[in-house]
Amino acid sequence: MQSYFMYNARLGIELPSLTLEWEDYDKQTQQAILLHWEKIRGRIPDRIVDLEDFINEKQARLEEEMDFKKSCQLNSEIAELASVINDLWIWYRTNQDVTTKIHS
Repeated sequence: MQSYFMYNARLGIELPSLTLEWEDYDKQTQQAILLHWEKIRGRIPDRIVDLEDFINEKQARLEEEMDFKKSCQLNSEIAELASVINDLWIWYRTNQDVTTKIHS
């Protein structure tokens, strides 16, 4: 499946990286791609929980931080993690129809 997916370091998951139109893949390849994506998709909520834990840790540090520059840095890190979570949810929800295709 390496030729159909590419690891995205920011999100911490593989994302589809298809070079052809979906219809140009044979049914067996489509099925394999869909099954692989469903495995990845199934891990997205766990990845989000991990990121939320990091946010909680940073927020706890932020509450104690007295240095303005460090506070700004922590806020920036929290915002980036929240952005990653948002993008992961988009990928998770956008591709909910994959399950339907697999069972068809």
